[in-house]
Amino acid sequence: MAGLAEFAAQIVTGGIEVVDLTSPLHASTPILQLPPQWGQTQPFQLEEISRYDDRGPAWYWNNIRTGEHTGTHLDAPNHWVTGKDKEDVAQIPVRKLIGPAVVIDKVKEAAEDPDYLLDVTDLEDWQATHGPLPDGGWLLFRTGWSARGDDPVAFANADDQGAHTPGVTPAAARYLATTRLLGFGVETVGTDAGQAFGFTPAFPCHEAVLGAGKYGLTQLRNLDKLPVTGAVVIAAPLPIVGGSGSPARVLALVAR
Repeated sequence: MAGLAEFAAQIVTGGIEVVDLTSPLHASTPILQLPPQWGQTQPFQLEEISRYDDRGPAWYWNNIRTGEHTGTHLDAPNHWVTGKDKEDVAQIPVRKLIGPAVVIDKVKEAAEDPDYLLDVTDLEDWQATHGPLPDGGWLLFRTGWSARGDDPVAFANADDQGAHTPGVTPAAARYLATTRLLGFGVETVGTDAGQAFGFTPAFPCHEAVLGAGKYGLTQLRNLDKLPVTGAVVIAAPLPIVGGSGSPARVLALVAR
């Protein structure tokens, strides 16, 4: 208990900084656009019920409408066919909503090539310098893409060939699936690259990582405020029974 009390005191005094990794959720929040023959997620919508008026004189509240995978959100394993018999978002043990996090920084590479793909050699080189990936923790992929987060067109970076955003190679996705990570977090609209529909297999991060019972976090911000190692991430999705994911508030705890 003394340790928890000291931990709480450090948050109050600023010895531990709480960094918000969450993108604001509003009507212009970028969403994933799939080819037209497939179903589409709904943009975020806020519908006023009452606002201190004749519909409700002393209160303000809204209905909301959106998809599970809108804005900063968590992908549960059952989001992908390879994980269809695994956890839905409400079944994730709460102890797995908190874990250590490390950051791999490829901002320069993604600036030079928006289709940049993280590969196995990148993961091995990172570990040679910083140590093993954390058991029961997150690997967060920093690309600088969150700087585009308030501009849906720039964020999608699409042309007639589709979106051009960074991601992982199929080999790196398979590598991550074999680790003891909780999951993989990105700044982009999804954990796969914009061109991943053309990979073999298509969308390899979803295929391998979710199929291994791990989780995805997307549309993260403020990864530049985290150390390479040493942060703790709290990822709190709504416990939607049967849900394949949920918008989430994602926070990082960083010792200062």
